[in-house]
Amino acid sequence: MNLRDKLRGLLVRLYARRVEGHLDHAQVPKHIGVIMDGNRRWAKASGSTTVHGHRAGAEKIEEFLGWCTETDVEVVTLWLLSTDNFDRPKEELVPLLGIIEGVVRTLAADGRWRVHHVGTLDLLPPGMQTVLKEAEEATAHIDGIVVNVAIGYGGRQEIADAVRSMLVDANDKGTSLEELADAVDVDMIGRHLYTGAQPDPDLVIRTSGEQRLSGFMLWQTAHSEYYFCEVFWPAFRKVDFLRALRDYAARHRRYGG
Repeated sequence: MNLRDKLRGLLVRLYARRVEGHLDHAQVPKHIGVIMDGNRRWAKASGSTTVHGHRAGAEKIEEFLGWCTETDVEVVTLWLLSTDNFDRPKEELVPLLGIIEGVVRTLAADGRWRVHHVGTLDLLPPGMQTVLKEAEEATAHIDGIVVNVAIGYGGRQEIADAVRSMLVDANDKGTSLEELADAVDVDMIGRHLYTGAQPDPDLVIRTSGEQRLSGFMLWQTAHSEYYFCEVFWPAFRKVDFLRALRDYAARHRRYGG
């Protein structure tokens, strides 16, 4: 690292401290959703392989969760693998699944996070299903940040699964279709989503400059604030995170008005 890079790094750290010093923890979002985009483009820009990009993105996760702990965030939803990702070439998908499985194992072994899977479990290989179930069981007692790992996740699929779960539940209770139709409301559907009784995301961060949700938590993000960051996920820094929190705190949140 040359002198210019060292100086730039020092200035960024000093700026991050300044932003953090002015951060009002009372206005920090309690639930943050993260669309971790840009692993492949980061790898291409740095002359690395796609697999290396995914590994670098995976390594960023614990660091990010550490920042969340420092700022009193309570729930984090990480979109690790969408239902559309299963259309990727096998030579990319297979290593990616292995990397994601490693992420889940690492989070569970850390001892600070309570891991919860959101997504369609049946889409995943049996080995990963087992890892997810074991991670949830091993961390169920932990009183730390709830980390929703969105794997095999799609927003439309979640709503479809919620409706299916609601119908099965009604059938098990002997509720007629007419009775169910009279009882259905927003809260009932919400209870059958993957996130269940969790609060909806206050803030959604998407990296890499893309300005769309791509189906991420379609139901839960009705009143969320969005922060789109130009930085690729593996290069996402604490200062970028703090800027997102500062931007969130500065907005006047209005529901439907």
